[in-house]
Amino acid sequence: MLDQDAITTTNEAAETALREDYDALAQKLARAGTDIEAIKERAKSFAVAVPSWGTGTGGTRFARFPGAGEPRNIFDKLDDCGVIQALTRATPSVSLHIPWDKADPADLLAKAEEQGIGFDAMNSNTFQDQAEQAHSYKFGSLSHTQAPTRSQAVEHNLECIEIGRQIGSKALTVWIGDGANFPGQTHMGRQFDRYMDSMKAIYAGLPEDWRLFSEHKIYEPAFYSTVVQDWGTSLMIAQELGDKAACLVDLGHHAPNVNIEMIVSRLIRAGKLGGFHFNDSKYGDDDLDSGTIEPYRLFLVWNELVEAEDTPGLNLSHMIDQSHNVTDPIESLMISACEIQRAFVQASLVDRKALAGYQEENDALMASATLRAAFRTDVEPILAMARLESGGAIDPVAAFRASGYREKVAQERPAIAPGSSGIV
Repeated sequence: MLDQDAITTTNEAAETALREDYDALAQKLARAGTDIEAIKERAKSFAVAVPSWGTGTGGTRFARFPGAGEPRNIFDKLDDCGVIQALTRATPSVSLHIPWDKADPADLLAKAEEQGIGFDAMNSNTFQDQAEQAHSYKFGSLSHTQAPTRSQAVEHNLECIEIGRQIGSKALTVWIGDGANFPGQTHMGRQFDRYMDSMKAIYAGLPEDWRLFSEHKIYEPAFYSTVVQDWGTSLMIAQELGDKAACLVDLGHHAPNVNIEMIVSRLIRAGKLGGFHFNDSKYGDDDLDSGTIEPYRLFLVWNELVEAEDTPGLNLSHMIDQSHNVTDPIESLMISACEIQRAFVQASLVDRKALAGYQEENDALMASATLRAAFRTDVEPILAMARLESGGAIDPVAAFRASGYREKVAQERPAIAPGSSGIV
């Protein structure tokens, strides 16, 4: 339903100016010994997965205000994800959340092929009760005191693996809301032991070529203590489980002022960095569009990743994880994909030889200036040219709005009444 003419028309209107800007940037980079064509090819190679649930309007515990043309099911979500990929050429895969996205694997594959996309890591859900389940997760799932509840949560994760295996996924991300809201509510040691026993059962069910990602979160919904509350606990989990286990870092799941880029460096050194959930935050786990609050921090994270990209065995999974409460979800996801790609390209411009020299000489001023020089470079012409040459849109948001896609799907998808609260 995406009007390809809209891409062509908006590109034609912007292409002359883009080429002028690109040529000017090429000259500037050449003076510093950087080949813009090589950087553009790196931009083309970039990929970040889109979360299926991100295509719907998010919400808070107070309210949710649905937008026009909300996806009704996973197939509508995949249509929207196909639009994002068509316009940005940077989001070739989708991460599913089960049971929200549960469907016949053959139908999922057919829809994905129709949209020219694939599937990234699977995500299990044991932080909500579903209508058909026998045991409640109100007091925990993988770490619950009762064995039948833990077994139910384990079986759900194994089901996610099986669905993922049939659609070509290669990883399972496990995040739980288990913890405590009151001191003394639970024995923290025994609770963690129960969690590890459950995770070992899930790990045993992994196909040989799969990975298991442990995702931590400092708080919410358990406000006093959380079973997997920081990167140290996540690292313990991954090390105890085995070689196929790694840590997933969500940029919003940390205490204020935590040095996330240093966590990235430590996990790389430990050989246990598995991937990212990209978003941004002001106060906590806000799930804001990437790069809206702290673009420099996003750049610094990518600086560590580019620095370490030749590390043997480093195989990272990148995914956006956001909630869109007041914007069009498709537009926000496109903006985020482009901002994450921007940080990657900027980090690729860092003069690594000069930086290493300043670090060895303890020249703090020039070392910092070297990073800032790359961060301050306007790489938009590189990103836009990469999209143009890959068949995407020079300006994805402008092309999306010109296409009338949102208006078209609003006519097909029934309106959702406002007033509900919670996540999508």
